[in-house]
Formats: sequence, C-alpha cells, structure tokens
Amino acid sequence: MIHEVPTRLAPPFWRHDAYTLRRLVNAVSGAARTLLPSGDHMHAACVVDLGAGSSPYRSLFEKRGARYIPCDIDVPMSGDIVPMESGKPVPLPDGSAHVVASFQVLEHVWDIDWYLGEAYRLLRTDGDLLLSTHGTWLYHPHPTDFRRWTRDGLVREIESRGFTVKSVVPLVGPLVWTTQFRTLGYHSILARIPVIGPVISALLCACMYLRMRVEDALTPPEWISANAAVYVVTARKTLSTATGGDE
Repeated sequence: MIHEVPTRLAPPFWRHDAYTLRRLVNAVSGAARTLLPSGDHMHAACVVDLGAGSSPYRSLFEKRGARYIPCDIDVPMSGDIVPMESGKPVPLPDGSAHVVASFQVLEHVWDIDWYLGEAYRLLRTDGDLLLSTHGTWLYHPHPTDFRRWTRDGLVREIESRGFTVKSVVPLVGPLVWTTQFRTLGYHSILARIPVIGPVISALLCACMYLRMRVEDALTPPEWISANAAVYVVTARKTLSTATGGDE
C-alpha cells in the first residue's frame, strides 16, 4: 500500500487498494476517538508514531487535541521526524506517551523485542498501544518484509511483551482479500500499458471495489475474525510490570 497522505486518508474508489485503505482509516479513526476522548483535558496528550513514514494519520490524532510525534528510520532533511535506529533507544523520554501508534510497520521489523520494547518504554503506566499489521497480504518490502500473523499469534506476540490486549478489529475477510489480490495484480499489469492501461485499470478497480463491499457483507464475521488481511489492535501497558518515568 502506498504512503501518500491524501490517498491513505481518502482513497478514490477506483484505486487498486481503496477498499483496504478505507477500512483501515475508519478503524484507526475509531480507535483515536476511543483512546483520545475530546475535551480540554486531552490537549496535553502525546501520541508517538513509531515508523510514521509520511504520517498519513497525523490529522486523526491532532484533531483530538493530541501532540503528535512522528518517528522513523528514514528522516528527511526538513521536518519534525524523530530518528529511529534498530536496536537503539528512540531519543524520547521514558513514559512520555499516552499512545504509541504503529501502522503497517510490524511486518517490516526484524527485531520485534526491540520495537515493542521501545513502545512499552515510551508509554505511561496507563498508556495504550495502537497497532495495525497484516494477517494475510502480498509481499511488500519497505525495505523488506518479514512476517504475517494469525489473530492468535499477533495477540500472543504483543501480550508476551508486557501488554494486555483490549481489542482486535479484523479488517477485510478472505472472500475480499482474494479479490483484492487479483485487483492488485490486474492493476500492476495494466499500469504498464501506455495511455489506455490506467483508464482500464480505474474502471476495473471500481468494479472490484463494489464486488469487495458485497463480499465482505456476505462473509460470516467469524471467518473475517480468523482470516483477516489486516488486524488493528489496542493494548494497555500492563500495570503490574510497569516501571518508573511516567508523568
């Protein structure tokens, strides 16, 4: 999936990945509302995004009154991105975040102990992790791609590192992701054809988008839960093992 901010927040339905992106932004927006209730008391809330890229969901947190801090391995010459380096502490204080966010990053991380350990360190004792990653998806290196999870496996990975999972939202069931994968394939082929190829791709993708809406509506919820393309997880930092440094 691409990383341009407008496309991630409001992809046109004729895009090849629009259905999945729309489901994801809706889930992230819902989680932001739950974790950051509106009101003056939340203006000081801090959200740290580990692996923010172009920060596509930044506005979803800032409009809740939160202070948003993007962190990434790729740091541009200008901007406010905090540098990250695998295996080293992120240069932010312990216990400084109300929410640590991670969107479609975990599958690209080799050292999960370091990554989730940093998320744990940065959170206050009452802080929450908001994380999305793939259950089933095509290989998409950025710069490489290491893992996919079952629902049970993802929950176990997170809880074994000091968190208590509060919710798991499964997105895009098996009928849909088979259609989504074909759509991605057709788009890749048609994009190589000059002039007419993108037009045909847009028409095809629009039809596939409608098909995916129908397929997800027909898929039993338990199938989606156990076989989703994307899982969105919220998890609380476990109080019994939390250490100092919180505000």
